[in-house]
Amino acid sequence: MDWIFNLSALAMLSLAIALIVLVVALVAMFFGASFKMVFFRGLWFMLFPWLAWLYGTLVERNRFRVKRTEIVSQTLPSSFDGYRIVHISDMHLMSFAGRERALKRAVGKINALEPDLIAFTGDLVTLGPEELDGLQDILSAMKARDGVYAVLGNHDYSEYRRHDSQQAKRESLEVLKRRIREMGWHLLLNENHSIVRGEDKLSVIGVENISGNRSFRTYGNFQQARIGADGAYKILLSHDPSHWRAEVVGKSDVDLTLSGHTHAMQISLLGWSPSSLMYDEYRGLYYQGEQYLYVNTGLGQTAVNARFGATPEITLITLKTK
Repeated sequence: MDWIFNLSALAMLSLAIALIVLVVALVAMFFGASFKMVFFRGLWFMLFPWLAWLYGTLVERNRFRVKRTEIVSQTLPSSFDGYRIVHISDMHLMSFAGRERALKRAVGKINALEPDLIAFTGDLVTLGPEELDGLQDILSAMKARDGVYAVLGNHDYSEYRRHDSQQAKRESLEVLKRRIREMGWHLLLNENHSIVRGEDKLSVIGVENISGNRSFRTYGNFQQARIGADGAYKILLSHDPSHWRAEVVGKSDVDLTLSGHTHAMQISLLGWSPSSLMYDEYRGLYYQGEQYLYVNTGLGQTAVNARFGATPEITLITLKTK
């Protein structure tokens, strides 16, 4: 189905380019240019979307980049100085169907970073839990000293497929939750977990999907998730970065929020992404005072099985005491 959508979109885009070339050729006639020469030369531009798609599918989406950032905080206990967090997001395992070797390579890069903690910020699947078939063992191989922590994203609730009933939809979600836990991951559903070093404590808080955009449903409860989170340094896993401004920054004591969701629209040209038209925070590190947000651009893809200028991302965040 994805391939049909991709090819249909490319065909429509090529047709749009042909119409633009036709208009340009007609206008050029009024300036003495040859309609035939301008039109037929301009038709070469119809190849551009196809070449870009081939490059994005065969090359760019397989280039897993490790991005490193350091966050300095005066609230971080000294026993957590140098703490290494690998942040990943938006696998959309449908996009890894038939690409098991690519996923193994990504997992190998993650493990090679020797993280203290791995944080996954949602959208493990695109449509349903069956996307884990054949890939579950690969993901189970991800290891970190303090474990893998995960939250759910908007796609994980099976919102984008037809179900015979609401009960079937709920059962699909429960199957996904079970399979995530079978991989040895800690799934945080509006709850938190403490990581202890001596007398010091770090709190990892995880919420179900919360969005400041009405196009996406909210399932999470931030206030419930924070109950008992008494670590000196607090990390929030929240899929949608719009949640940061809605409830977190300036309104809570969360030090670091990790999000995904945007994919940077899987395209970036000269540093600009169309995601910037939809989200204030859509890629990379943001901060206000001592509160930070990192938005990961994801490992997988949705809709268009390609990336162009927005490579799949594995983020290594090192926490440092001020």
